[in-house]
Amino acid sequence: MSFEPIWGAPIAWYLFLAGLGGGAFVTSAFLAWRHPEAVNMRKVGHLIAPVAVMIGLLLLMVDAEAGLHNPLRFALLLHNPFSVMTWGVVFLAGFMVVSIIVVVLDFMKKSVPKWLELVGVVFGVCVAMYTGALLGVCKTFPLWNNALLPILFLVSAMSAGAASVLLVAVFRHADEFNKAGVLKKFHFCLPIIEIVLVASLCFITSYNSPAGFDSVMSMVAGTWAPLFWIGLVLIGLVVPTGLETWLLFFSAKEFEESKKAHMISAASDAGVLIGGFLLRFLVVMAALPVTFVM
Repeated sequence: MSFEPIWGAPIAWYLFLAGLGGGAFVTSAFLAWRHPEAVNMRKVGHLIAPVAVMIGLLLLMVDAEAGLHNPLRFALLLHNPFSVMTWGVVFLAGFMVVSIIVVVLDFMKKSVPKWLELVGVVFGVCVAMYTGALLGVCKTFPLWNNALLPILFLVSAMSAGAASVLLVAVFRHADEFNKAGVLKKFHFCLPIIEIVLVASLCFITSYNSPAGFDSVMSMVAGTWAPLFWIGLVLIGLVVPTGLETWLLFFSAKEFEESKKAHMISAASDAGVLIGGFLLRFLVVMAALPVTFVM
């Protein structure tokens, strides 16, 4: 008889930070496309990307105690080309190399080649989706073994990455922040998509198996319900959507560029980041395995 590994809070932080890093790099590429004048915001995204992923990887290594005792065992992750973990190592390594090169080019005040930025975007998207596929390796956990999870984590990663760049920019580069209207509207759509995906994930999982139903119930009506409804749904999704709807579509242009509006935007982006972490935390902690009667 074999048992699946049980992951905890450090893995939730790793999943969040890895996705955030990928999303931050994609956000910088989006700015280069739609807001080429936002040079400083692009550099912020470029810097956040490798730092966030690096911190996440350190947390992963701390959690993998056997790897710390015998670091060479990490090399064994590359021996199976059909393993999700092997591809994860490839994606993470490629992303770190590209993102660090881009940061160095920024510090040297040299332009980033478009082909290099495109490669970074591909790796960033792969890293964000991999964080969802990694959980799916544990097939006895219905909440993890779901095709929607990588898509949900991808959307959430793009949202968290954009929120991190906007949150720094609103304090450090307000002029560029005020002009990044297309990015703000794109970011506004992501929590709405997340709401639909979270609801779909819960609905599908609850009908998969008794373990899936119990996992969903523990999130929405059990031990984790306060974090789910107040932390993820309200603070992480509904409030940011409401605030951004008001700022983008109903407030006056003069108010949108005021200090008060900037504080509201900062609160909205902070809420998105809180929700992004809580999504991973709840998915990791609330998952229950299928039980077999011998």
